[in-house]
Amino acid sequence: MAATRNPDFDSPFYQPADKFFPENHRVGLTFDDITLATLYSEILPRDTHLDTKLADSLHLNIPVISSDMDTVTESRMAIAMALNGGLGLIHYNLPEREQLSEVSRVKNHVHGLIQEPIKVSPDQFIGDVLGMIENKKFGFSTFPVVDGKGKLLGLLPGHVVKPRYAKRKVAEALQPRAQVQTINQKELGKDPIARADKFFTEHLGIHKLLVVDDKDKLYGLITLSDVERITQERLAQFKPARDARFRLVCGAAVSATRNAFGELDRDRILTHVGGLVERGVDVIAVSTAHGHSKGVGDTVKVLRDAFKDLPIIAGNVTSAAGVEYLADCGADAIKIGQGPGSICTTRIVAGVGIPQMTALYTCSRAAEKKKVSLLSDGGITKSGDIVKALTLSQAVICGGIFAGCNEAPGDVVEIGGKFYKQYRGMGSLAAMRAGSAARYGHEKNPTQKVAPEGVEALKEACGSVDRVLAQLIGGIQSGMGYLGAKNLGQLRSQARYIRVSPAGMREAAPHDVVELKTGN
Repeated sequence: MAATRNPDFDSPFYQPADKFFPENHRVGLTFDDITLATLYSEILPRDTHLDTKLADSLHLNIPVISSDMDTVTESRMAIAMALNGGLGLIHYNLPEREQLSEVSRVKNHVHGLIQEPIKVSPDQFIGDVLGMIENKKFGFSTFPVVDGKGKLLGLLPGHVVKPRYAKRKVAEALQPRAQVQTINQKELGKDPIARADKFFTEHLGIHKLLVVDDKDKLYGLITLSDVERITQERLAQFKPARDARFRLVCGAAVSATRNAFGELDRDRILTHVGGLVERGVDVIAVSTAHGHSKGVGDTVKVLRDAFKDLPIIAGNVTSAAGVEYLADCGADAIKIGQGPGSICTTRIVAGVGIPQMTALYTCSRAAEKKKVSLLSDGGITKSGDIVKALTLSQAVICGGIFAGCNEAPGDVVEIGGKFYKQYRGMGSLAAMRAGSAARYGHEKNPTQKVAPEGVEALKEACGSVDRVLAQLIGGIQSGMGYLGAKNLGQLRSQARYIRVSPAGMREAAPHDVVELKTGN
């Protein structure tokens, strides 16, 4: 009864998207210009589900992505995002070889079956092994020992990998094959983690399980610590985002690279993305400031032709026409946003860009028609903004919120007793000189005249990504509870909007008090 009382009285004030935005079509609206009306609810925040589908083979457990900016997302950030159920997009403002390495660090972080474990040969000296550990910065010192054909000969235990034995050969120190516990790959079944968990329970004191094939060649390695972490993850409300092989999901951004003649460098793009796919990348983002352009469209077409099943994100656009164009080129998800970021000056420098909520609405109608996902990119400063964005999109991309986190690239600086981290727009002069100029249609050469579309700034250090995401997720769940939405699909279908006056904006924030402790 309470759920349906007086709907006719409410409807002129609190309107669904298809009525609200067309009636306000003469003005561009962003997050603080609107608020969502509450609805009858039987949903508690803790009972909401935040999983989202961005493509057929790309599912996240929370709808939050860290931005492909060089002061936001490298491997540490991508690992933290995936462990919390989200996704990190590793930026392309670094040499291609380094981007490949960053992806590898994410894909090889704490997963079940390590299919290409680091191994040593019997003829190596222990000193060589010590050098490899130091150069590669390995956090372990126990290695399988194999011959030239990959056949397992034994295990080099960590307690003998010491400088005092540097001149000894591995063959002298290894634990012989007959004493090494192994399992055949056929015995792993459909759930390798459950099988390995059973093995470790039955074999007291063994921490590494070597997997071999029928010819006793080393097939892989499973560690006890990985099994315990994955087992604990399965009990969490928001599980880490993993691929079919239990590896963390990871995305990487690329640009519409051109050759010396100004033509799209197809070979270079395909070679680099091919390398990323070999490393296990889960999604590629073709990222530029102006996605409704020939260069971006052609790049998406090239990638779609070469990699039929690879999820592709493309952008950025702010119009239905832009969404339709990129969808027709083969993109699975489209980034929406031009100029809303806190360090972006595109709207000031170029005079273009649409306030974010209006852009999301116009784009969402085309996305629904083309059956592609939308990613709201930029302008988000609080969890309430995310709730509003998710009424019209499948996920949000955040930069500034994560730029002050421990996992973001860059050093911490102290100013006046407070700690900060560098944060810059990819359109800033420094970022473009480092390689992102193509994103904004300029040459990388610093002697060329460029028009910066971003600034360099500082973000106050805010601790770990875990802490920041916990607050954001809590806010999203709270918003969904107010709207009676159990999942994101219901949030999109049930949202009702109303415009807010400047006085209403002030009323929404703490006012007329002396604040003793912030909400953070």
